[in-house]
Amino acid sequence: MQAIVLTEYGGPEVLRVSEVDDPVPGSEEVLIRVRAAGVNRADLLQREGRYPPPAPAPKVEIPGLECAGEVVAVGARVSLFKPGQRVAALVTGGAYAEKVAVHERLAWPVPAAMTWAEAAAVPEAFLTGYDALTEQAGLMAGQWVLIHAAAGGVGSAAVQLATWMGIHVVATVGSAEKAAWVRGLGADHVVDYRRQKFLEVVRARTPGMDAVLDLVGQTYWDDNLQSLAPGGVLVVVGTLAGDRVEASLGMLLGRRLTVRGTALRSRPLELRLALVQRFIRRVLPTLVEGRLKPLVDTTFPLLEAGRAHAYMRENRVYGKIVLTV
Repeated sequence: MQAIVLTEYGGPEVLRVSEVDDPVPGSEEVLIRVRAAGVNRADLLQREGRYPPPAPAPKVEIPGLECAGEVVAVGARVSLFKPGQRVAALVTGGAYAEKVAVHERLAWPVPAAMTWAEAAAVPEAFLTGYDALTEQAGLMAGQWVLIHAAAGGVGSAAVQLATWMGIHVVATVGSAEKAAWVRGLGADHVVDYRRQKFLEVVRARTPGMDAVLDLVGQTYWDDNLQSLAPGGVLVVVGTLAGDRVEASLGMLLGRRLTVRGTALRSRPLELRLALVQRFIRRVLPTLVEGRLKPLVDTTFPLLEAGRAHAYMRENRVYGKIVLTV
């Protein structure tokens, strides 16, 4: 099969197509003929050599954390799927390829009305948003959340999820156009960080944040903590601006704040299986019904994965970038 194989680390130009052996599904795995694969910031980090796949290291390093396609083979103990079914899946790598094998409970059926690109835009973004809002921050209807990088894949999914759950949203974006777009997703207040400080908006228009979902990191650390109401939770989802900070322990202690880091890829298999199954029960029906929507900015052929990575670096994305296979 054809796949994007990392034989060296560096810029988008290292993403080249190679011929590799088809993956062989284990006894509880399905083999998926990939039709589309989502592009994530984590893929850019892996391409640069800063986000290695979890152990045990694969024989061939292929990026890609989410995909959609048809089941073409199943392991001996698989009971949920049969060849020919349309599925989407969360994987720990390997989605930038014509085929990928994954545990059957990390996949779910894709309705006929959903395009391959839309289906591939769901797993990493919506699972990350759902996990951060509910399982890490423990938010409930009526509370407040600050979501950074809200026009991106994870951010736009989190805004939709929070609005659907009755949670009030303050969002940050990098342009007036993105602000209008995110406001259309249901955010209560949207801050163009190039024009205004989000902490000013939080203090002027809200009772304080019960949680912050941060994909930026270093430069937002102090203002994130000051945005939190007593007992609030800072959930660190990404570190686009750097991962080194100086912490005010007095602020954490005095206001009873919690800081939590979260990532899907590094979790043990059993924890990922449990999260996906909870997501399938609670959130997937709303995606099928169209109340929540995977938002695809643009698509690139697998052969142009380097162009897709370069486009993501330009920070002009609204929603998700998807590779078509």
